[in-house]
Amino acid sequence: MQRPRARRAALATGLALLLGTTALAAPQLALAQAPAEQGGVVNRILVVGNERIEQSTVISYLPIQPGDTVDPQRLDLALKALYRTDLFSDVQVSFLNGDLTVTVVENPIINRVIFEGNKGMKEDKLRDEVTVRPRGIFTRSKVQQDVQRIIELYRRSGRISASVEPQIVELPQKRVDLIFKIDEGPKSGVLRVNFLGNREFSDNDLRDVVVTEQSTWYKFFSSNANYDPDRLEYDKEKLREYYRNRGFYDFRVVSGVAELAPDKNGFVVTYSLDEGPEYKFGEVKVETELQKLNKDVLQQLLPIRSGETYQDEKIEQATDALTFAAGAAGFAFVDVRPRYTANKETKTVDVTFQVREGPRVYVDRIDIVGNTRTLDYVIRREMNVVEGDAYNRALVDRSRNQIRALGFFKDVTIEETQGSAPDRTGLQVKVEEQPTGELSFSAGYSSVDQVVLDLGVTERNFRGRGQNVRARISVGSLRKQVDFSFTEPRFAGRDLQAGYDLYYYVYDLTDYSAYKTSTLGTGVRLGFPLTLNSRMGLRYTLRSDDVEIDDSYCDPSALLVSLALCAQRGSYLTSLVGYSWRLDRRNDPINPTRGFYTEFSQDLAGLGGDVNYLRTEGSAGWYHGFNKDFILSVVGSGGYIEGWNGDVIRVNDRFYKGGNSFRGFETAGLGPRDTNFGRSDALGGKAYAIGSVELTVPTFLPEQYGIKASLFSDFGAVGILDDQDKLAADGTIDPGIRDDFSLRASAGISIHWRSPMGPIRFDFSQVLAKEDYDKTESFKFSTSTRF
Repeated sequence: MQRPRARRAALATGLALLLGTTALAAPQLALAQAPAEQGGVVNRILVVGNERIEQSTVISYLPIQPGDTVDPQRLDLALKALYRTDLFSDVQVSFLNGDLTVTVVENPIINRVIFEGNKGMKEDKLRDEVTVRPRGIFTRSKVQQDVQRIIELYRRSGRISASVEPQIVELPQKRVDLIFKIDEGPKSGVLRVNFLGNREFSDNDLRDVVVTEQSTWYKFFSSNANYDPDRLEYDKEKLREYYRNRGFYDFRVVSGVAELAPDKNGFVVTYSLDEGPEYKFGEVKVETELQKLNKDVLQQLLPIRSGETYQDEKIEQATDALTFAAGAAGFAFVDVRPRYTANKETKTVDVTFQVREGPRVYVDRIDIVGNTRTLDYVIRREMNVVEGDAYNRALVDRSRNQIRALGFFKDVTIEETQGSAPDRTGLQVKVEEQPTGELSFSAGYSSVDQVVLDLGVTERNFRGRGQNVRARISVGSLRKQVDFSFTEPRFAGRDLQAGYDLYYYVYDLTDYSAYKTSTLGTGVRLGFPLTLNSRMGLRYTLRSDDVEIDDSYCDPSALLVSLALCAQRGSYLTSLVGYSWRLDRRNDPINPTRGFYTEFSQDLAGLGGDVNYLRTEGSAGWYHGFNKDFILSVVGSGGYIEGWNGDVIRVNDRFYKGGNSFRGFETAGLGPRDTNFGRSDALGGKAYAIGSVELTVPTFLPEQYGIKASLFSDFGAVGILDDQDKLAADGTIDPGIRDDFSLRASAGISIHWRSPMGPIRFDFSQVLAKEDYDKTESFKFSTSTRF
């Protein structure tokens, strides 16, 4: 907006005058207010000078009412009380002939808050930092405080020489525009980060430890390449943590100094270190006076062994393990304190963990914050503690994992807050919502130059109630599907998961095999916990399957596919009942770094319908994190299906693996196959066994890019057909039916990217072992967009 220069130049100094003269005038008012009378009884109170503020409002702030007796001290209190309201820039109080006269000059109202000169800082960020707002009361103190806030904000972004000049433009009706005129100054970069006294680790190693980064041209996205004094203290703590986790018990940072370069184009940061000798763990033991706790058992839980390199992390892990074990044993109030004894001669540190009964503390209240969409009760029902319960850290940690396992939140923390009494504590559950709707898309490039596409839509937190509703129409080159699914996680208000499914699928496998299947079905599900870490699920499914093969393929005079495949044609009704059991002992349900899980399920078909079989499947996984960058996972799964009452396993009930279930191979790309007549039709197998080893590795990219990588190797086998499915027309074994339950293997790298449009995964694979009739793919990517 353009303003007349003369008017603005005249008015821009208004704030300086207001800030300067008010400060001088205010202290003198009490001295200059020499009333005509020193005291007496107040008959009436008169207010003079008020424009917007009602007279009754001004009188309500006074500690004096008509009929009161006043003296100089009470008049001084009245003066100070009115100043404390921040409504007035000038106040005078006089008493004469029983009349108490209050003369005020009102503070102006802020019309607009304007920022000028902020080229390197977004205006929204500045508005969030200041406390003054349009239509608020203008006060000198608030403006001064906001000036300091803006300067501090620029200082943290690396602009040490930034300055802010507040100005006002007076408007009619006692209003002002408040202008913060900003001179950002140049960015104060970090020219170099130096270390003195480091013998065991190089400068480059330590530069990777500290947060402060050297300014280089390619780090334009990094906010740590600018000088920030507060960051130096954090760097000292990071160095201390790094060394003490590598055996240097006596390590200390002697000093951390930042010097401005002679040409003032940046800072040189220097850390002086005293490494000290390397220590190992000496005697490690547990002491407890609690009779119900066996110290020998607790000793076995310690992740520390004598002779290992000393690490602070191991101490923390041991403390957590003992606290958790005591909590699981019923001791809600336990205090675990490590006692250290350093032996400089032997270079060892003896550690004694003292486990004592701590003060009794109860949960006063539980507050849920950050849930902008999910209803409170959805989160509260996952808590293992309620108001009035004894505080138990083990149950609090388990509650956090259960809330994270919902999959509704990006981050979940549970913090202790001050309670209403010394033996009370509050719990604040902070959650950060994440999109729970998902629009998924996947595509794959195969060894025969084919592209496979798939789309789908899902909502996992319907109306914030935690219900999973899926109404999906999915159209792809491989699958067409219409389904509706509903899951209530707490049926009838109990920890009972109930749901039902309606679906219609069409799988067109003509590019992989010679048939197409269609399925119309419905099912009901029920799930419930057995223990804290295990669950049981029950289900019933009724479906109709139809297998279609082009009649020309099965013409007896000119067969183009095997008789076994032609025999699969027709419609069948399947009535199936099943159960599943899962044990999950992972430390985190989303990104595990420790622990294991195992799952087992069985389905029996034949309680009515046309199909009889028993299908058994199992899977297990184990996770071990060496550090935050290297996490090893070993996962395996297997299954077997067998007909009963004389039934053979139909083609659409067999196991098909490949694609996402076995990287390096197409969907249904490995396993038994009909190679007659120049075709290559997947037949599926009655059994499979697949294992996968995966190791996450660092990408050396900034964390904010959201890019992670992992090395993987998948291996296993799929196969075994019924004897009838291998016969040729003359009753002999058909050599074109290939069924080798042999080892297949692949290896490669997966790239995971949290992109703005959703998570994307790229798989680059190299097949190490296969049969000549298998179908492979070297690259695959998949993505899903959340809403």
